[in-house]
Amino acid sequence: MEPAKPTKISAQNICKTYNPGTAGAVEAINGLSLDVADGEFVSLLGPSGCGKSTFLYMVGGFEKITSGSLTLDGEQITGPGPNRGIVFQEYVLFPWQTVARNIEYGLRINNTPKQQREAKVAELVKLIGLEGFEDVFPSKLSGGMQQRVSIARAMAYDPDVLLMDEPFGALDAQTRNRMLVDLIDIHQKTHKTTMFVTHSVEEAVMISDRVCMFSSRPSKIKEIVTIDMEHPRSVTDARFVEYQKRLLASLADEEHERVQQHQ
Repeated sequence: MEPAKPTKISAQNICKTYNPGTAGAVEAINGLSLDVADGEFVSLLGPSGCGKSTFLYMVGGFEKITSGSLTLDGEQITGPGPNRGIVFQEYVLFPWQTVARNIEYGLRINNTPKQQREAKVAELVKLIGLEGFEDVFPSKLSGGMQQRVSIARAMAYDPDVLLMDEPFGALDAQTRNRMLVDLIDIHQKTHKTTMFVTHSVEEAVMISDRVCMFSSRPSKIKEIVTIDMEHPRSVTDARFVEYQKRLLASLADEEHERVQQHQ
């Protein structure tokens, strides 16, 4: 048995209320606790509006918690930092910059020496499979290729944690499936601790070490499902189908609860 990996991210009894103390106060998260191990790939799944992305942005330092404790390597998260890279659903690339210039953007503004920047860009371009496209502008790239560049840019600082907010949501099914395979490959090569927000049960089962099911709002972790399957995984594997059924049933229960709350 492998020794337990150290905890990378620890959320303890997290609460988030928007406009507290007012008539318009909205309790988004109440009592959320989760530990993520170093190098682990964890997906966040749940009904629409349940706070998955809000929690992701808390870990990124872009959203403040109302109460509770949220740490990275034992240190309280108080804001964004280079130890966390984030990838959004939208590609958010600079259209006037080439692939290489987009990837090295953060390094450039941080005054990283040119030789180091060029070495890091070459490393990342190879990792995402875009050799030969270094001088191409985003408008000439497919959606999948643009998202690969976004992932590379998020990894340019060599962050400890990669945060991904539905990064493949805007892609067609075929491209999305190819990107999932690519992301699994990247994770196996880099062992980055990864938190991945998705609406897709199939996506979550295909890629994750664990899937965290959020309850309807105010949300907490309803259950955590460990996906005990080696990669590559097949959607026709009986175990894959069982994991999918379990999570779909759990998600349907929470979607029903969400609808009931709004009636």
